[in-house]
Amino acid sequence: MEGGVDGVAAEGKVTCAAWIRRPENAHLVVIGKSRTPPSSSSLEIFSFDPMAASLSSSPKVIYEFEEGVEPVSIAVHPSGDDIVCSTSTAGCKLLELHARGDNVRLLAKELLPLQNVSPQRCLAFSGDGSRFATGGVDGHLRIFEWPNLRIILDEPRAHKSFQDMDFSLDSEFLASTSTDGSARIWKTDGVPVTTLTRNSDEKIELCRFSRDGTKPFLFCTVQRGNKPLTVVWDISTWEKIGHKRFLPKPASILSISLDGKYLALGSKDGDVCVVEVKKMEIRHWSKRLHSGSNIISLEFCPSARIVLTASSEWGAMVTKLTVPVDWKDWQIYLLLLGLFLASMLLFYVFFQNSDSFWNFPESARKINTVFGGSQPDDKTAFEQFEQLDLLS
Repeated sequence: MEGGVDGVAAEGKVTCAAWIRRPENAHLVVIGKSRTPPSSSSLEIFSFDPMAASLSSSPKVIYEFEEGVEPVSIAVHPSGDDIVCSTSTAGCKLLELHARGDNVRLLAKELLPLQNVSPQRCLAFSGDGSRFATGGVDGHLRIFEWPNLRIILDEPRAHKSFQDMDFSLDSEFLASTSTDGSARIWKTDGVPVTTLTRNSDEKIELCRFSRDGTKPFLFCTVQRGNKPLTVVWDISTWEKIGHKRFLPKPASILSISLDGKYLALGSKDGDVCVVEVKKMEIRHWSKRLHSGSNIISLEFCPSARIVLTASSEWGAMVTKLTVPVDWKDWQIYLLLLGLFLASMLLFYVFFQNSDSFWNFPESARKINTVFGGSQPDDKTAFEQFEQLDLLS
């Protein structure tokens, strides 16, 4: 089941898109659009209908950029309240989201440390929201505390040019990849850790850390000659532990669900495949979803098995995944309650149909006698002694 934004391609070329987490699963979607003058490029916020798995036909609010400024990439804070957008010529913009019911507003604020920087290809918030990292087309890496923007790391020569980055689940590490095929690992306190090993014919392109909290892995897409592979590193040793091929053509984007159960890859010709991490097997295929077009954005919905994808040719759309349905907490509790009631019913039926001594007073009296209990017709000790005297 797929749903898009009507007329999104005609109204402007989509350059980026992302989910905005909101309370009670009333999530929103932010989409960056590039337009030719005299029209202004913009960020647009759309509402999402989880039942229909579709976006609203018109935006809830629009933020327009200055003339000649285009959105490049987007990062949304885990709280859903802050949106950082990298632009083509004006550094990065901070937009505060204020949403109450159907009333949605965007308040623009200055990001002074990122005001006059080169275009930032990669933006990322840590899972706990305490760190924010940027990677520029010029290879410059910056890691900030959020929201005070105190600089933790300022490395102008981190890479030749950034391609991708991701924070680990515990916010301790940052992985980054370069257009030259290299990949580096950093501690988020600013200390470089290692450079991932690769063969001479390998280029590491995209990276995502595991999210389930039990398996400390780093997933990377690697181009080995003409073969696109997904390679897994153990983050305790930073050694390769395996690889598998999922896409016939190179991946353009990589994403992982918030619970870490699924990994999604988008290809440069518009295909999307979703992999179950536990078994490393494909569970969903959307072939030619963005037919012949490079997928530039791919994100899992925060609360449903739905993905948001975007391409410059076909715009933004949401797709419901054909993967096994997850058990909800209330369903688990209901199942446990059902099992408890069923066991009580079975015990009652067994009790009613059993011939145990509990159902027969005579048996109870026999047991009571054995253990020294008295019965209504028992003779007194004095009478028993009298009978013994007569017998003697």
